[in-house]
Amino acid sequence: MFDSPLSASAYEVLTVAPDASDEELRRAYRLRLRQTHPDTGGDAALFVQVQRAWELVGTPEARAAYDRGHGFGASYEPDTPQWRPPHAPNDTRPRARSFGQPGGWRRERYLTLMREWSGRGTTLENPYDPALVRRAPREIRRLLADAIAEEATARIVGELGMGYTVWHDVAVDPRDPDAKLDHIVLGPSGLYGLLSEDVGGPIRLRRGEIIGDGVDGTPVATLVARTRAMARFARVKFSGVIVVVPDDDIATAIEELGKVKGVPVAVVAQSALSTVLRRGVAGARDIGGNELFDIRTRLQQVVQFA
Repeated sequence: MFDSPLSASAYEVLTVAPDASDEELRRAYRLRLRQTHPDTGGDAALFVQVQRAWELVGTPEARAAYDRGHGFGASYEPDTPQWRPPHAPNDTRPRARSFGQPGGWRRERYLTLMREWSGRGTTLENPYDPALVRRAPREIRRLLADAIAEEATARIVGELGMGYTVWHDVAVDPRDPDAKLDHIVLGPSGLYGLLSEDVGGPIRLRRGEIIGDGVDGTPVATLVARTRAMARFARVKFSGVIVVVPDDDIATAIEELGKVKGVPVAVVAQSALSTVLRRGVAGARDIGGNELFDIRTRLQQVVQFA
């Protein structure tokens, strides 16, 4: 949560100044616990964020470490200029087949807009400097946050093994570069369209849709529409769609929303994604044998990347 380019700092979550005394910090934490506790009408996701914030700054040692890093990740840069599924040197386990570059389109757009906003053009020394990132407009930080979320999903899917195939940054409409599927995952549990989403704060679910202060538009409806469009184009049937969000942004790790436009939908925390992809989404049909091979072949023939 606190490493996201969009997220509030631990002090902001606790509504206290960074230079507050330890006693002021403790009082603020207790107050925020009461305000956000689900049993008293609070928001469960906010309640989790308050607890996580206290873990980061609740002791002198933890607070000192947090302050040294200013609450930011060491870097927002990708692992390598051209993403590849990461693996340990001695890790010989078979990995999922992977095509495309997760987060690539959004990182490219982020770099373009960051250089324009900073006014430094190609002379911008480090567009991923956390201090610079935090000053950028939200729409620019959102691009970076979603790119990082896509890369996190790609790492998780890569660990599923050779029974799975994944396509990243798939173009849905060549006329509209924004119309893409973050990931298409094919495995024994089914064929899924995935959206990797980071809105920088808690989300809630209402009538089959994601809502929250940082949510733009209708993510679930858009994902379903793009998945259905890809299904028609490739002549395949998707088993369902999955929205993947940071662990701290959702109160329950796996939320099954039923069917939207006839498509089973789940919203899951990153840490629960591999479980869902292995077992499948409720209402989805398993795929195996020749059918899996046929679907993979059809997608390989038509998939284009954003």
